[in-house]
Amino acid sequence: MCTVAYTFFMINKMLHIILGIFATSTLQSSSQQAEEINRLLNYFFWAAGFILLVVAVLTAYMVIKYRRREGVTNAKKQLNKKWEIAMIGVPSLLVALFFYLTIKTMHRVLPPAEGKNPDVIVIGHQWWWQTIYPTHHVISANEIHLPAGKTILIQLQSADVIHDWWIPQFGNKMDAVPGNENDIWLTIKKPGVYIGACSEFCGAQHAGMRLRVIAQDQQDYDKWLAAQQQPAAISQDTLIQSGAQLFAQYTCGGCHRINGTDANGEAGPDLTHIGSRKTLLTGLMTNNPHNLMQWLKDPQKIKPGVHMPDFFLDEHSLKALTAYLTALK
Repeated sequence: MCTVAYTFFMINKMLHIILGIFATSTLQSSSQQAEEINRLLNYFFWAAGFILLVVAVLTAYMVIKYRRREGVTNAKKQLNKKWEIAMIGVPSLLVALFFYLTIKTMHRVLPPAEGKNPDVIVIGHQWWWQTIYPTHHVISANEIHLPAGKTILIQLQSADVIHDWWIPQFGNKMDAVPGNENDIWLTIKKPGVYIGACSEFCGAQHAGMRLRVIAQDQQDYDKWLAAQQQPAAISQDTLIQSGAQLFAQYTCGGCHRINGTDANGEAGPDLTHIGSRKTLLTGLMTNNPHNLMQWLKDPQKIKPGVHMPDFFLDEHSLKALTAYLTALK
């Protein structure tokens, strides 16, 4: 009885895992580019299924027709030439057809971008994402906001090693290579939150380098950009002011940028509006005071190998810095 119950439990667990995978599957098209790629993939599936069926039927036919039988010595051992021509010609035509369809899909998904300025620049770092919106003079980190229903050009760069942009529901996938600029076109069909990950091994925290894209309709996207253009709002609260002083004292501005202050570092994520983000550490933690304090207290425990140093802060300093960063909205 226990064995049966355990079996059903494991089956139920596996079903949940499978459903979770398909929830962010490449087979669910959330962009125009993914639709083009999946259309070609469906053609491949139909062709492969057809070939499998033909091979299975012919194999069964051959086994039955040319099986060894007592008293029969004149069984044919050679196929008709028409069959031989068909067996060579049909696969050749399929290869030629899919070559044409693949080239056509590539041109639709990734047309040339020469001479066109990118709408968004995404830079991969160990182990976080920097996002630059050139025409709006906005810099953000990790939570990537993009407009839905509009075709945009995204330029991918890397600050250190090879990273890779991949969100399964968007279909297209592209490396970010140091010293090189790669482009992808993206037309997100509807607003929503889309999860992906760096899919090129890039170091100790590669598995924790997630991608979180927040697609918004044009009106909400414009509001977000307008809010991001504003400098950090600094409260006059005593604890928050103490946190701001500690931020300067520990030279955090050497690595992090906070618009409207003297902090202009680029080695770490932009913190201008960190308090308004939903997550921390490329989506590994919910953004709340408790998690932020745990991160400041011991970065290596939370994310081993990360470049954030441990400042061995006392309890008051932790509370002050947490209050300051949480207030940056």
